[in-house]
Amino acid sequence: MTFFVTSVGPGKGGDLGGLEGADRHCQALASAVGAGNRTWRAYLSTQGTSLTDPSAVNARDRIGTGPWHNAKGVLIARNVEQLHSADSNLNKETALSEKGEIVNGRTEKPNKHDMLTGSRPDGTAFPGPPFPDMTCGNWTSSSKEGSAMTGHHDRAGPAPQYPWAVSWNSAHPTLGCSQEAVRPTGGDGLFYCFAAK
Repeated sequence: MTFFVTSVGPGKGGDLGGLEGADRHCQALASAVGAGNRTWRAYLSTQGTSLTDPSAVNARDRIGTGPWHNAKGVLIARNVEQLHSADSNLNKETALSEKGEIVNGRTEKPNKHDMLTGSRPDGTAFPGPPFPDMTCGNWTSSSKEGSAMTGHHDRAGPAPQYPWAVSWNSAHPTLGCSQEAVRPTGGDGLFYCFAAK
């Protein structure tokens, strides 16, 4: 296993303890199922403090080079390029938790298909201010304000004719950053974890 969806989030909505806290969460969940010997990273981008701030982090640059397989050994993608292409094999049947379980999709209750990513479709970060918050304050906020970009792990949405609705990493922002605010659109504060090494 070199890829999974978190079976549970930290429970604070968009506050994941920053990138470091999110990575620790991935590592802890992987360790609990005997896969802690790898270096796990959360698939999350961060924004800079201004439009031209170079400190923004791209999710695609954090996760290693692949290939990535789920808990059942099924190939998700051979490399970063395939992961972010139409050939990606990330979908409801393959985006399993670290326990090898299917995660609830759009038509199930509770719907948990919104995965926190803070990313654009190519896996890069959104620009910083004056553009809106797309990362819940770089994964440190659990307030009603702000938002985080999410993707649909089941590749399903209310308007399947549009690419955003079926995007695994860039579908729509949350309504806020608290745990309560990520739920109405189908989220539970879950995210993707990849083995970088």
